[in-house]
Amino acid sequence: MPTLFRFLFIIAVICGLIYGSMVALVYLVEPRERDVTVRVPSERLNPPQP
Repeated sequence: MPTLFRFLFIIAVICGLIYGSMVALVYLVEPRERDVTVRVPSERLNPPQP
């Protein structure tokens, strides 16, 4: 039984580290806003008529 407890403790610590890093990313990282320009070919907007 001590081996199972040790395994579950290690898994809980790893999950806590992952969760803590996700929380840190949410609070500490600010996304940068920028303009996005996408060129659309005119053939896609006005298909040629047969």
